[in-house]
Amino acid sequence: MIAIAGAYGDAVVSDYIYFCGARTLRRYADGMGRQLEASRTVPHVVLPTPGGALVWGNTIEGDQLFLVPRGGGTWTVSAFRRGWADWHDTDLGFSDWFHLALTGGTATDWLPEWEPLPHPLELNNG
Repeated sequence: MIAIAGAYGDAVVSDYIYFCGARTLRRYADGMGRQLEASRTVPHVVLPTPGGALVWGNTIEGDQLFLVPRGGGTWTVSAFRRGWADWHDTDLGFSDWFHLALTGGTATDWLPEWEPLPHPLELNNG
């Protein structure tokens, strides 16, 4: 995730998943993290609270995407799914989750059925 944020900056993949770039990640995590930490649906503390999960982006549907610390230096992707008003944990690190999410390999009903790769990438570095 950090490599993508640093390499691309703010970006939208297939008009669906928004990534915070290195320039906006802290501001987004500070503002949205405080709101989400107060939610009864989010079962983790959220950065900037020490030891918290990192909210790194969202979907066009308003789902908030997180990296959750799991111990031993590992982080997995989880999401607050707005349409379901629930929390969805995975056991996948970012690169595995991202690849499976964009290729339809996550077997989930809250992500779209994607067109074949490559996906359009819109950069917003302005």
